[in-house]
Amino acid sequence: MKKHILILLLISSVCFAQKTTLYTIGDSTMANKKDPERNPEHGWVQVLQPFFKDNIEVVNKAVNGRSTKSFISEKRWDSIYKKLKKGDYVFIEFGHNDEKIEDSTRYTNPHTVYRYNLIRFVKESREKGAIPVLLTSIARRSFNEKGVLVPTHGDYPLETRLTAQEYKVPFIDLEYYTEILEQSYGPEKSKQLHLHFKAGENDYYDKDKADDTHLSLLGAKIIAQIVVNQIKISEDKSLENLKKGIR
Repeated sequence: MKKHILILLLISSVCFAQKTTLYTIGDSTMANKKDPERNPEHGWVQVLQPFFKDNIEVVNKAVNGRSTKSFISEKRWDSIYKKLKKGDYVFIEFGHNDEKIEDSTRYTNPHTVYRYNLIRFVKESREKGAIPVLLTSIARRSFNEKGVLVPTHGDYPLETRLTAQEYKVPFIDLEYYTEILEQSYGPEKSKQLHLHFKAGENDYYDKDKADDTHLSLLGAKIIAQIVVNQIKISEDKSLENLKKGIR
């Protein structure tokens, strides 16, 4: 009888074990893309789930073209906030579209609105017992004529770093690590990390494609691996559950 009860308890604990949800919010460099079997473009979070065991569920809420401002104004953050539970993680990576000064629906001043939007994500995640993680934007493939990789994100990465420091938020400096990645590939080979095709070279594009912001499958997989590696080596104890969930 005791043996049967023990077996039932073990089955129940497995059945009702709660997964840890990893929510990701950000822009097209992270987002899932339509028609992934044909589409050469991939967000790095799109390929993140295979790096984790089944007890970690990656829920990618990043959306093409969104800034911190539009992500909030479109109620996308509210929809995540309502679902957050204790022990969840929220990876936050914005900047590419906050820079768009010609678009009032997306642009944010890096030192004011952008910064305070990041603080809001951090504080409200913590209100629900979730763990926010801040990431700087990935670097663009922007080499000058001398082969020097030129920064393109202005003060947005700086404000992300400062917010992480001030609010003691786990932090991954993805701009830094992707700069190293781009430089290691060099001006020509780094095209493989992005979307560079001649007309007819890929049946998804009927015209020449030269996109130095968005990622190929290769670029997405390498950046996902960089993020996982940074989790592995982090000394931040709040990331322990994620560490344990890495394959």
